[in-house]
Amino acid sequence: MRQSSIPLVTVTRCSLVESVHRGHIAVVDDGGRLLRSAGDPRCATYARSSAKLLQAIPVVASGAASRFRLDAPEIALLCASHSGEERHVEAVFRILRKLGLEEDALQCGAHPPYHKPSADALRRAGESPRASHNNCSGKHAGMLTLAKHLGATLHDYKLPEHPVQQAMLAAYAAFAGVPAADVTLGVDGCGVPVYGAPLSALALAYARLAAPFDDGSPDADARRTVVEAVRSHPEMLAGEGRYDTALIRATNGRVIGKMGAEGVFAAAVPGEGLGFALKIEDGSQRALYPAVTEALLQLGWIDAAAERALAEFHKPAIRNWSGDVVGAVLPSFRMA
Repeated sequence: MRQSSIPLVTVTRCSLVESVHRGHIAVVDDGGRLLRSAGDPRCATYARSSAKLLQAIPVVASGAASRFRLDAPEIALLCASHSGEERHVEAVFRILRKLGLEEDALQCGAHPPYHKPSADALRRAGESPRASHNNCSGKHAGMLTLAKHLGATLHDYKLPEHPVQQAMLAAYAAFAGVPAADVTLGVDGCGVPVYGAPLSALALAYARLAAPFDDGSPDADARRTVVEAVRSHPEMLAGEGRYDTALIRATNGRVIGKMGAEGVFAAAVPGEGLGFALKIEDGSQRALYPAVTEALLQLGWIDAAAERALAEFHKPAIRNWSGDVVGAVLPSFRMA
């Protein structure tokens, strides 16, 4: 029987609770055993950008990353929802040059950099945002890398039937333990297929991504390459001031995690085969990182030092226009 969502985060203003954000949590091991939960761990949701680490697996496992000599920062960028900082844009162009392609090969669309100084610099220069500034441009560069390696067409790599998308769907389905035919396909903000499945399947995908790298599985080397890339280059996964980057830094790589749009987050403990996934029911970004940080604390995945490093994400203050603290965004749940 499906369960209802539970309150995960309350928003206070002075003496009143002004808003409540509900959601779901699933924690599983790489054998698929549900360890902890809140709300309905099998609620259906799109993985959104949380799937990017899984989508990078076939780029590495196929030999495409090696053939085109993608280095660790570039592989981390394949997994990113990056901020459009100079280093991110430069890495996108490095990949494209290795492929012999121009920026117009990217079909992700354009939006301003999330990184405010970079966005401001563009405006001052009188320039419009380009595809390389799109937070998903690294993923799209990875898709082009796999397409070139497979000898597939490049102009239609976004289509669900394209060999690149089929390979990435197969990888996600295998890690998530869901037949590919049962994955609900949608269209992500950058135009490529996005995967819908139970939240617990997303947690399982991360648990399997984080399984011991000496387990003899055929994907072990690819998993190690992807995981170590984001561990060693967390600045490429998101950017300065962003949670995904801060989490890896705060835990010294013990925990890796990736946000997805509409209140999705997935995390793992590499080498231990443990995966976590969370969905904020109303898609609120402001509730996401307080809930994630609290859940990771309850799981014992982050220690007191990491909690201090993530304090601004855990219980962020609400301030008025004068800068006075008038409330807070507070986690308000216990996992079963």
